[in-house]
Amino acid sequence: MAFNFGAPSGTSGTAAATAAPAGGFSGFGTPSTTAGSAFSFSAPSNTGTTALGGLFSQPTQAPAQSNQLINTASALSAPTLLGDERDAILAKWNQLQAFWGTGKGYFNSNIPPVEFTQENPFCRFKAVGYSCMPNNKDEDGLVVLVFNKKETDIRSQQQQLVESLHKVLGGNQTLTVNVEGIKTLPDDQTEVVIYVVERSPNGTSRRVPATTLYAHFEQTNIKTQLQQLGVTLSMTRTELSPAQIKQLLQNPPAGVDPIIWEQAKVDNPDSEKLIPVPMVGFKELLRRLKVQDQMTKQHQTRLDIISEDIGELQKNQTTTMAKIAQYKRKLMDLSHRTLQVLIKQEIQRKSGYAIQADEEQLRVQLDTIQCELNAPTQFKGRLNELMSQIRMQNHFGAVKSEERYYIDADLLREIKQHLKQQQEGLSHLISIIKDDLEDIKLVEHGLNETIHIRGGVFS
Repeated sequence: MAFNFGAPSGTSGTAAATAAPAGGFSGFGTPSTTAGSAFSFSAPSNTGTTALGGLFSQPTQAPAQSNQLINTASALSAPTLLGDERDAILAKWNQLQAFWGTGKGYFNSNIPPVEFTQENPFCRFKAVGYSCMPNNKDEDGLVVLVFNKKETDIRSQQQQLVESLHKVLGGNQTLTVNVEGIKTLPDDQTEVVIYVVERSPNGTSRRVPATTLYAHFEQTNIKTQLQQLGVTLSMTRTELSPAQIKQLLQNPPAGVDPIIWEQAKVDNPDSEKLIPVPMVGFKELLRRLKVQDQMTKQHQTRLDIISEDIGELQKNQTTTMAKIAQYKRKLMDLSHRTLQVLIKQEIQRKSGYAIQADEEQLRVQLDTIQCELNAPTQFKGRLNELMSQIRMQNHFGAVKSEERYYIDADLLREIKQHLKQQQEGLSHLISIIKDDLEDIKLVEHGLNETIHIRGGVFS
């Protein structure tokens, strides 16, 4: 049965147990360089196993392992150290140590004891998890550097870090160090992904292959300089070749039962992206739990950001809908004003002409509609009835005193505009009537003068 305790962050090998360099990390100072440490991009000497990292490395099968297995079996089943019934108790004690993965198993006075480690095949504290396989090409030149420093400190000193790494590479002006990404790791460690760009004299540029850059970092003097900067682990971030994947899957790791390994391959949820990796001991399990907790926090942070974005979008949508409604009312108001202008223009254009047939039909239709609206059993009558009921309810106190009715500001503005137009129309009508009265008085005055003149002539 394969157990999956969560895929670790980043590429395989990130969680290899590393020790911080003596003296700690006090900033990205200038590392001490030695003569002859100029950076040379030659073909790397290690071509196959560099991309695998420490997590996928396989131990060399030595002939002494057969004797080691025989001695382990003798210590667990038939020790001959004391030659009496105490050997059976010693066998059980050796079995307990083997199951736990620590201690020494004495079984023969002439043969050194067996050293029980967590890699021995009888250790019970083992499981198989899954890690994401990197999908970057060697030409991308991505190399991972793990620093024993917090992410905030790394980001605050990022420019100094780039300059220090450039000096580690020999200070060549044709090389440029770039930071691809920075990510927090458990135990106050930080993962920094870098790549180096090399510019040629003809103006072209290319990324230094990841294996070449990693091979340079693995040199003894260069590795010492990186440790002075606080680097605890370096590895390439390149995809595994089909041959490498096949080799890893066909050969179970040291101390892992082949049956469990085969079952882990069967239970792989995504064989194209995940690869089974052994988890030996509580320390490894704790590391993976920390990584999983770290990734959960990052996912939760991302979800919080997405939630805030959704809330902001909802506010923007509400504001946009309100503006759309406002523009619709404004459009209706402008349409009414345009219609009024067209009516006045049409009246002036048709002034002095007789009413046409289509206009007469329209007038008849409007009169019919007006009669229907004014009919007692139609809309106007019902509205009057409702208004009477409302007045009666207000009169008898049916409406509670605390109730208040509010009118939308835009609607109130439209009502004021309508009343203003009505008032202007009435003022205009009154002005016309006054002018007509003046004309009538003038006509009457003229008629009276004419009558007096005629009366004087005929007298």
